[in-house]
Amino acid sequence: MLLDDRLEFADATALNTGGAGTYLIGDVIDLKPSTTNNNTTVDLEGSDLYFVVQVDTAATSGGSATGQFKLASDAQAAIATDGSATEHIASQAIAVASLTAGKLVFAGKLPSGSYERYLGVLQVTGTAAFTAGKINAFLTADPALWRAYADNVA
Repeated sequence: MLLDDRLEFADATALNTGGAGTYLIGDVIDLKPSTTNNNTTVDLEGSDLYFVVQVDTAATSGGSATGQFKLASDAQAAIATDGSATEHIASQAIAVASLTAGKLVFAGKLPSGSYERYLGVLQVTGTAAFTAGKINAFLTADPALWRAYADNVA
């Protein structure tokens, strides 16, 4: 499977280590083309896409942290963490002990419907803060074929 770099939110991106709360992590995708003309269209109703979250480096916590990951859109690039962003799909809350390296946290089909201009990942930390951990998060057309492989970079 080829992964489009422009559909990647997080590539070994560190979890937010703040206390319980909601945080925007990784990159944001701008769904609006920079220029439009008669030959430019935005087609968000093409083939199915899936939101995938995978643990890159095991998560740790001084307490019993839980993590949930949501795909959300908003009118501004700094996607709101106060609940006003449009949430499209989300994982369940997962205990820190289950967030081990290589674990597939979530893979779900994006729902059709209206999306605001910017798309990003919200990390919802519950109970206690994370002290470490990294995730990968991206959109793909074929999650069943996705596998984690070593970078093969020396």
